[in-house]
Amino acid sequence: MTSKPPNQRHFDLVVLGAGIVGICVALHLQRRSRSVVLVDRRGVAEETSFGNAGLIQREGVYPYGFPHDFGALARYAVNRTIDAYYHPTALPRLAPFLIRYWLHSRPARHAAVARKYSRLIEHCVSEHDALAAETGASALFKRSGWLKLFRSARERDRRFEEAERIRREFGVEFRALDARTVQELEPHIAPVLCGALHYTEPVSVDDPHGLACEYLKLYQNLGGELAQGNAAALKADGPLWRLRTAHGDLTAGAAVVALGPWADVLTRALGYAFPLAVKRGYHMHYRAAGDAYLTHPVLDHERGYFLAPMRRGIRLTTGAEFAVRDAMRTPVQLARAEPIARDLFPLAERLDTDPWMGARPCTPDMLPIIGKAPRHANLWFAFGHAHHGLTLGPVTGRLLAEMITGETPFVDPEPFSPTRFDR
Repeated sequence: MTSKPPNQRHFDLVVLGAGIVGICVALHLQRRSRSVVLVDRRGVAEETSFGNAGLIQREGVYPYGFPHDFGALARYAVNRTIDAYYHPTALPRLAPFLIRYWLHSRPARHAAVARKYSRLIEHCVSEHDALAAETGASALFKRSGWLKLFRSARERDRRFEEAERIRREFGVEFRALDARTVQELEPHIAPVLCGALHYTEPVSVDDPHGLACEYLKLYQNLGGELAQGNAAALKADGPLWRLRTAHGDLTAGAAVVALGPWADVLTRALGYAFPLAVKRGYHMHYRAAGDAYLTHPVLDHERGYFLAPMRRGIRLTTGAEFAVRDAMRTPVQLARAEPIARDLFPLAERLDTDPWMGARPCTPDMLPIIGKAPRHANLWFAFGHAHHGLTLGPVTGRLLAEMITGETPFVDPEPFSPTRFDR
């Protein structure tokens, strides 16, 4: 029988990773009367969850796939686009993941993925609302949706048809806007567009980091604890998990890995070989010039960057950078996007000293890994959310907490099971 030193604290669960997913998992477990400690090597939501476009993407039933049309592949091959960039030296290491990602992105398989993924996405706004209502964080939400902007009639018509098909299949609502209506909605955007898709159901968040902190406050108000420590130090000790933190040693009856792009560091050490990779991304904030304002978050679809009004300023976010997670920062997409964004909307000076960079944790089948570890009785996983960590944090938190506590899951967890990669 394992004994504990007198000064060592014991918890029912330790949740590793204080990003939006880890916070929501810990919160949902704590409200089910479990004793929980949330552990991160840094502060709360200071990594991937700190920088994003600030969208709760109810429309995002199709996770971002690998392009299959020749034109897009040709553009990416020359490595000069804003929406995608790669480190040539990383390609040999990334190739196995990219091949599997490309295969899962083929139209028929991508559609099958969407039918599974939509089961999570359809709850994203309601689950955020449920948590925000308890915290006062609803003030961070704006319910006017977001705009996908088009510069060519050909691309506009193609995406209108695609949106109509998705509405029929998944009930995703939108408005098809002509150029005049876009100008009325966003009078400070340059008149270079021929239309836009207005997704009306998504919610935008003007301070994603602030939202994560509000959820953390709720968790702590319920009695949850926060500690600083390195998840890589987690060790099995008989039926328990043991971890040294800055607040002292602790043990827990079960552990949840919610480490985002660093999940594989721990899972490999525990004997799991998940096919994970990262898509890195950058952001910068700007002051709006003069009296200009931006009412909706907007995607310049054919150029591949995003502008979102945030409390700090107008946030410009880039597309995906395919690189080794810890490789040197190369914000070339930001440099390419900035002059184009300035032509579209009157941006003034930069407000950040340096560009922010984060890494999105990705699986080749575009589905997150949520569920019980196949070869450990007291280990659970919640990572691999790619572009939708903010969107799916509360959904994942509730789903995993229901699984751990033996409740009937409100979403079928089978498509997201870790066993699909560990057989």
